[in-house]
Amino acid sequence: MQAELIFDARNATGECPVWNAQEQALYWVDIPARHLYRWNPADNQTTRWEAPQMLACIAGYGDGSWLAGMEDGLFRLRPQGDGSLASERLIDVDHPRPGMRFNDGRCDRQGRFWAGTMFTDMAQASVVGSLYRYSAHQPEPLQAYVSDMIVPNGLGFSPDGKTMYLSDSHPSVQKIWAFEYDSDSGTPHDRRLFVDMMEFAGRPDGAAVDAEGCYWICGNDEGLIHRFTPQGKLDRSLSVPVKKPSMCAFGGRDLDTLFVTSIRPGGDLKHQPLAGGVFALRPGVCGIEEPLFQG
Repeated sequence: MQAELIFDARNATGECPVWNAQEQALYWVDIPARHLYRWNPADNQTTRWEAPQMLACIAGYGDGSWLAGMEDGLFRLRPQGDGSLASERLIDVDHPRPGMRFNDGRCDRQGRFWAGTMFTDMAQASVVGSLYRYSAHQPEPLQAYVSDMIVPNGLGFSPDGKTMYLSDSHPSVQKIWAFEYDSDSGTPHDRRLFVDMMEFAGRPDGAAVDAEGCYWICGNDEGLIHRFTPQGKLDRSLSVPVKKPSMCAFGGRDLDTLFVTSIRPGGDLKHQPLAGGVFALRPGVCGIEEPLFQG
């Protein structure tokens, strides 16, 4: 299956693709560049806005604004005509040490926002990352539901909302867990190992869940996107022409396109000139519309 380059973004760390069904457009971020992107397939035009902090993960409100996990908290961002993002701080996060930021995040099926934090310098392998939940009328500070992580990643929810997936993508961990999820209270419990990615090619990065309940995870460093069944069995692997795919998301009018962001590493890019680009695949299955934040 051939991956199509939809935009040669050259992102340092392209992440968090989100298909906006209302606009029929794809949004994503470049974390260190602090950029929010929008690609409109109708006219193949791309728009970019700049945030005041590193921008890691987003979820739509439904009115054109975005809930965003950035460096020191959660913000509501409103794209402006001059290429900036009007920023409203929603809630702070009490990081255990300086030099941290949010990383992967998304809404559960009920519209609560979940996002993990990490120490920005992955090489230090600091076990200070946590997973937080944010919902309407949230008391401060944010409460950590999962702690003792290095790089929380791979968030996803089953179609019925009763299973939550979470990975740690640090090279020393590389595991994906599944939790039973109480969708009424928004509480994960009974954590179990879903997939040990040490047994497969690529580190686990960003993920998506399709309409059949299968879990798609980017195999960072190996240019692959893996599909696992709800039982944790590898079903198939698709390739992209870059080493570091970072996150995938279903979109398109029929939600039958898998969009993939990627990372552009420093150094020699002779053998992967498209690194940092955004790609599209047709995997033969459909996804689920991304929930809006119910704030």
